[in-house]
Parts: sequence; structure tokens; C-alpha cells
Amino acid sequence: MRIAYFVDVHGHFDIVSQALRKIGAVDVLVIGGDITRAGSLDEVTRAIEGWRPLAPQLFAVAGNWDSPEIDDRLTELGVSLNGRGVALGDIGFFGLSAAPESPLHTPYELNEKELGQRIERGFASVRASRIRILCAHAPPKGTACDQTMSGQHVGSIAVRSFVEREQIDIVLCGHIHEGRAIDEIGTAKIVNPGPAMAGYYALVTAGDYPLVSLEAC
Repeated sequence: MRIAYFVDVHGHFDIVSQALRKIGAVDVLVIGGDITRAGSLDEVTRAIEGWRPLAPQLFAVAGNWDSPEIDDRLTELGVSLNGRGVALGDIGFFGLSAAPESPLHTPYELNEKELGQRIERGFASVRASRIRILCAHAPPKGTACDQTMSGQHVGSIAVRSFVEREQIDIVLCGHIHEGRAIDEIGTAKIVNPGPAMAGYYALVTAGDYPLVSLEAC
């Protein structure tokens, strides 16, 4: 299975289709949040409908610069992974929208308890899958993927705790634009491809063993 992952699109919707023309055929397209920057429901609907023909399966979560209403719209459009798990063959996808509460007070922030509960709800449906892939807008705390330019680690404690406990295979995240990296927590690969608005994305090949690469347009 070939998976393309984009996050932090921030309204630059055409970049996804441009990159897919370069990538070629993929089986799954995953959008990891911040589809907009405080954008509208109509914008998100146009983006999803424009991306839907690019892959047989499209999944998405909302980011902190989206909104709870945008998250609801993703559910209505049938693509949301927030608090939900979907198994495609022996590969399980589950997801988490929003980001931890912060001094920035962006449109979609939640406390760590709620973030943890949503992860658990989604994971319950795919626990038995051979490969488990979490799409969480916010990275786990304390990795190269959540480090700001000032050196602070600002990721989610709940995501970190979950990954340490369950040792899933891959965490697809974003949120921290400068945290473009592949890191590890135990056996789990943590992947922040950098912002799609700058032409960055990740490719995952989920065969006998999942392979991940950071790419750019």
C-alpha cells in the first residue's frame, strides 16, 4: 500500500494535486490538519471534493487552525479520522484532530485528557491490525518533530503517552512547521513532513515493513 501524507496546507490546496502528479498513483491520501487558516466550511468542502479523485481512499483530520465546525464537516463528508479507526486490509488508520491548549488560543485546541480519549476511541477499532498508523495533527512531545526554532518541545503529552504504551508503527503528525523530521519512540516512527504549503509531504510504503520518506515538490 502506498500512502501520501500532507499536513499544514493552510489554504494552498493546489499543492496537494501538484505533488500527486509528481508522485503518481497512491492507494491512500491522508491530510493531517490545518487544511485552512481559520477558513470557512465552504473552503474545506471544495478542498476535500478536489482531492477525492486523487486516490481511492481519502482520510483527514482537522488542525488547530481549522475549527470544531470544520472537523464536523469532515465527518459529514465521510473522510474524518478524528476519534475513529478504519482498517484497509491489515492496515489500520486512526486519527486525532486539534492540538493541545496553548498561549496562542488558536481556533481548535483541547486539553490533554480529551486528546487522549479521542486517540483511544479510534485505536479500539484497529488495535488488531498488522500495521497501525495514527494521524494526529499534533506531534508527541519530546521528539525532533515537535521542536520549535527556540528549542522548545511543544507536542502533546497524551500522544506521547499513548505511543509509548502501545508501540504502534507510525505517527503521521505536523503542527510544528520547523519540526520536519523522522524520529522514533521505541519502535514507532514519528513523521512530521513539514508544511504542505511549502511543498513538503511524506510517502509511506506499507509492505512487509513500513518505509517512510520525506519528500518535496
